[in-house]
Amino acid sequence: MDLQGDLVKDPHKAYRHLRDAAPVQRIAGPTGEPAWLVTRYDDVRSALADPRLSLDKSNAADGAYRGLSLPPALDANLLNMDPPDHTRIRRLVSRAFTPRRVDALRAPIRRTADRLLDALGAEGRADLIAAYAAPLPIAVICDLLGIPDDHRKDFRAWTNELIAPDPSRPQTAKQAVGAMLAFFTELIVHKRQHPADDLLSDLIAVRDGDGDRLSEDELTSLAFLVLVAGYENTVQLIGNAVHALLSRPEHLARLRTDPSKLPEAVEELARHEGPVLLAIRRFATEDVTIGDVTVLAGETVLLSPAAANRDPARFSHPEQLDFDRDASGHLALGHGIHYCLGAPLARVEAEIALVVLLERFSSLALAEAEPRWRPSLRARGLLELPVEYKAARLRE
Repeated sequence: MDLQGDLVKDPHKAYRHLRDAAPVQRIAGPTGEPAWLVTRYDDVRSALADPRLSLDKSNAADGAYRGLSLPPALDANLLNMDPPDHTRIRRLVSRAFTPRRVDALRAPIRRTADRLLDALGAEGRADLIAAYAAPLPIAVICDLLGIPDDHRKDFRAWTNELIAPDPSRPQTAKQAVGAMLAFFTELIVHKRQHPADDLLSDLIAVRDGDGDRLSEDELTSLAFLVLVAGYENTVQLIGNAVHALLSRPEHLARLRTDPSKLPEAVEELARHEGPVLLAIRRFATEDVTIGDVTVLAGETVLLSPAAANRDPARFSHPEQLDFDRDASGHLALGHGIHYCLGAPLARVEAEIALVVLLERFSSLALAEAEPRWRPSLRARGLLELPVEYKAARLRE
């Protein structure tokens, strides 16, 4: 199978073929090394929670696909850890994403969404990725971490280079990693001297205190992960959701008529066009049977939540967007101990982003017929979302 070609060009079509013909398929990974790709719902869900599939790169066999190569100061993060280290670090940061703390962010998120749409004016044409879907979550996650406003545009460029690197410019991803490492190193020094009411200051206090302490690399890596994961997935979730609605006027009209359906709609939109094509790679710590295939110890396993979420064995008529279906159990935000830590925040951001957009614009339509998807094996997202809009009312 041409992974680089078929899965980038039309991932859902490729996954449909694999689910039918080869649900556990030997492939060449994103950088050419071998891996197993798993696409059926039951297999993916089970594997996501299987402790024999490790995130620790030390369990990878020689020559197996190992994922992104990061410096040690960024590599000591939750996406490369198993218990007990994973349990310890997740416990330290999970308090930032409790339902109570997330609920307290609703008003600030709403104010940011309003401010971004105010900047568009009463009518015209805009790219909703650049003007709305990207700056909203970056503002939220940067406020959470305590990152100054003047650095926020840099993160959009840096994360783009990490998630969808340009093959013709192989050095840009390394340069982005270096820039992020330098930034966080300097920011941590500043926060130590000038602590504030933010997550990064709290993590530094943990690092420098007693009890379950973080190492310096774990501290820097955790800040890096919270920023990239908390921003990147939410950008795509919001952008993909808006595109799906504008492509289906009847669904858009229904949400305008009954906004109370938005929480269920967000779940179905995440199932149908979620941002995660491939979950973080895993390494078998012993021989593991997945479907009809035995994965040998040390081999790499790539699990596709996007493929699983359109498996007709789990969701009837999965290619259809259906706000009346029970979408619970979808895997867009993971499953098991590595379930997305920021899932409650991502849901709230997507819900508020959609409701503010629908309230603000009485007329909202795609300005171009064919979307331009970002060429990435890891994340499903739009390069841009050109729309034409007209405000329902002017804000005072």
